[in-house]
Amino acid sequence: MSEPDTDIPIASTSDLLAAASSRLADGVVTEGKLPMTFEIAWEVCNKVGGIHTVIKTKVPQTISELGEEHYCCIGPYFPRARADVEEMEPSCPVMAATLSTLREAGVHAVYGRWLIDGAPKVLLLDVKASWGRADEWKQDLWTQTGIGCPWEDEEANNAIVFGYLTAWFFGEYLHQQLLQEVEDPPKIVAHFHEWLAGVGLILTRIRKLKLATIFTTHATLLGRYLCADPKCDFYNNLPYFDVDKEAGDRQIYHRYCIERGSCHSAHVFTTVSHITAYEAEHLLKRKADVITPNGLNVVKFSALHEFQNLHANSKAKIHKFVQGHFYGHIGPEWDLDKTLYFFTAGRYEFVNKGCDLYLESLARLNHMLKQTASDITVVAFVIMPAKTNNFNVEALRGQAVVKNLTDAVKGIQAKIGAKMLESVTRGELPQTDDLFDAVDKLKLKRGLLGAQRDTLPPVVTHNLVDDNKDDVLECIRRIHLFNDKYDRVKVIFHPEFLNPSSPLLPLDYEEFVRGCHLGV
Repeated sequence: MSEPDTDIPIASTSDLLAAASSRLADGVVTEGKLPMTFEIAWEVCNKVGGIHTVIKTKVPQTISELGEEHYCCIGPYFPRARADVEEMEPSCPVMAATLSTLREAGVHAVYGRWLIDGAPKVLLLDVKASWGRADEWKQDLWTQTGIGCPWEDEEANNAIVFGYLTAWFFGEYLHQQLLQEVEDPPKIVAHFHEWLAGVGLILTRIRKLKLATIFTTHATLLGRYLCADPKCDFYNNLPYFDVDKEAGDRQIYHRYCIERGSCHSAHVFTTVSHITAYEAEHLLKRKADVITPNGLNVVKFSALHEFQNLHANSKAKIHKFVQGHFYGHIGPEWDLDKTLYFFTAGRYEFVNKGCDLYLESLARLNHMLKQTASDITVVAFVIMPAKTNNFNVEALRGQAVVKNLTDAVKGIQAKIGAKMLESVTRGELPQTDDLFDAVDKLKLKRGLLGAQRDTLPPVVTHNLVDDNKDDVLECIRRIHLFNDKYDRVKVIFHPEFLNPSSPLLPLDYEEFVRGCHLGV
């Protein structure tokens, strides 16, 4: 394998936007005049992959550099987004006129604030509401670019409709700037992420819209498929792949064309690492202009105890879930204070994301801990979205059992506290038998009997569609990690991204990460 080119510069947000703006014919950015920046991604307000977390965590820094009036995210509208967006009318006359025109033409667009750190402005375009135009737009894309899309590929069809809506928005936005005769309007920069947003970029260039474009790939589409093939020896053969043939053989040629067209159409092409730039140079046939590294916006604390307190609080919430999930199996040999929490999370790509190695390693760790008679227990989470029917009834029952026990104990605590206070105010020392009566003992006995189980704790929190063909479950069956009482490593497959409103594990991703000990 040849070495990746490490000479490609790493760029900050300001540097990236200045580089993009300078590619326009009159793109000199005057000092103090920031461009109006739109960040477009299928994952905006749509938690379907790691790009959602990337954008979400970079927003505070972007807002601090640009200011909220110079930044707006664009993504697809789904009904579940209503919980994440505070709808409002635009204060900018150009934006207000643009949305009014689009709505009059039948486009369903939602504008407001995305309720995350930084509270950026966000525009969501409803793909399903414009689905009636899909045939017309697909025909136009074929005429303009030669890229055809089969009807059975719903994801690619969604990308086309989303791309045409995005390009329509930009064309109307620029038109409204001219109509309203905005004096010295700011340069416009459109930053597109991945091929799912790429059709909009291609169209803005075809239509010669006066805006600067950036395209970022987080991992090439063809690279994902090739890496999943154990026979291809990806990095050693990277310079020698016939990319058109490989994409065609995997029936993703239309997607590959969208990605490659987006890459070559953009004024500035970026990747998130030097190794991805090396991959893109051979598969997309363009060298990255700059590197924009991914990373979580982890808050630094000047005092160590502040970070430790946050870790303890988040870990306590995970403890509570684990007590419910493994009810009836937490005996004297399992000390929760000596329990470590591991996790792997991301898009469901079993081999590409290393989930196979992760599970194999856990099986070996389980064997080692049992052989050494260790008193440490490891609870390992796999958080990858898969098709599910509903929650696993046994997983829900576990949380209900622990809630009943918690409520019973809290009630008894309150009664004991009141009796102790009453006894002390009379000048008497409380006696144990007076504090803990027979009714309380019966409540606890009922709780103990209800917390017994004859079955093993489930390895998955939901009922999966075709669970007999699921890669994660097949691997778990093969390595025999069934959450047996004597296993020192327990496995929990959570086939949905984390959600604070979940009845099982009510944590957001950042809080969950903070409570764990190791992420893979």
